[in-house]
Amino acid sequence: MSDTDILTLRLDSKLKKKLDKLSKATERSRSYLAAEAIREFVALNEWQIEETKKAVAQADAGDFATEAEVARVIKKWTGRAR
Repeated sequence: MSDTDILTLRLDSKLKKKLDKLSKATERSRSYLAAEAIREFVALNEWQIEETKKAVAQADAGDFATEAEVARVIKKWTGRAR
């Protein structure tokens, strides 16, 4: 037995039609494409949550950029825009 579970979800009809079109074009099942999209969504959100937790821990520890460091970065990026 494979290590998978069944998930039922609702899609609006326009999105389902787009998924069907993509499925046909890529020769992949709707289920495969939906699982891939969910995998990517979960991975991205896990990454964002971990990075936010790290940033909060740094802030709680008082680990901030100095005014000079911030000014240097601002100058670097605004200088290139001109």
